[in-house]
Amino acid sequence: MPELPEVETVRRTLNQLITGKTISRVSVNLPRILQKPDDPPLFAAMLEGRTFRSVERRGKFLRLVLDELVLVSHLRMEGRYGLYNEDDPTEIHTHVIFHFTDGTELRYKDVRQFGTMHLFFPGEELQAPPLNKLGLEPLEEGFTLETFRRALGKRPTKIKPLLLNQEVIVGLGNIYVDEALHTAGIHPETPANELKPKEQELLHSAIVETLSAAVEAGGSSIKSYVNGQGEMGLFQHSLKAYGRTGEPCLNCATLIEKSVVGGRGTHICPKCQRLPRSRRSAQGSTTVKQNRNAVKRRLDGSSD
Repeated sequence: MPELPEVETVRRTLNQLITGKTISRVSVNLPRILQKPDDPPLFAAMLEGRTFRSVERRGKFLRLVLDELVLVSHLRMEGRYGLYNEDDPTEIHTHVIFHFTDGTELRYKDVRQFGTMHLFFPGEELQAPPLNKLGLEPLEEGFTLETFRRALGKRPTKIKPLLLNQEVIVGLGNIYVDEALHTAGIHPETPANELKPKEQELLHSAIVETLSAAVEAGGSSIKSYVNGQGEMGLFQHSLKAYGRTGEPCLNCATLIEKSVVGGRGTHICPKCQRLPRSRRSAQGSTTVKQNRNAVKRRLDGSSD
């Protein structure tokens, strides 16, 4: 978190807030946020006097385009930007401040301190880490059913971890993978190379549909996410699988179950998302029993 819809919402908001603003100076309170260059005085000197021209996105990364420079910013878990007046109190965990000539400031706040910033000359950012190995953009015209099928290839990897791999498709995180798989009726442990052509088509459509709806809703505010104006997203009110353990599936009323797939908490409807027959015997009944017992405890009001 944030995932593609949240980053896209931040991009759109920042484009309205900072385009045309000129940096007078930069304050860096936490140097480790800076990755390139990693020297705060040099980072500040490179940006002083430059004007923001646009804010773009590549996957979960923001590309803040200035005069002859591009700032690549990754929000990671809880990074956020906000526009303030220079006399507004500075909140705790504010690590980088871009002071503008008009008396306003773009402030970067990050409670977890996992965010990163890289400076590049235009064009170089796409040829070097962290952007150079990113996969398909699911909301661009190039994300066709055919390119999606080629990306899946003959990989035996379980479909959920594969969709989370940013070198295959960018922007998808835990929330939207669970939602897309539920919409497509595909079990997250299905090997990618066992998906039938119709399932590939359904999943491709579900990814585009889910992400597009989430962008229109301003993203999902599950924990601390807000856009550049401090507004929460609304898509969490439309979630059909993620975070709904023990609640009835909106399609069939079967209780949503939670398990762990690829190290990530995973939410499915066991009726709508059946595991392929070839893998059911290998999985056994233990996980199913554990899930149903956990749901029963929740409904009974007991702790796990």
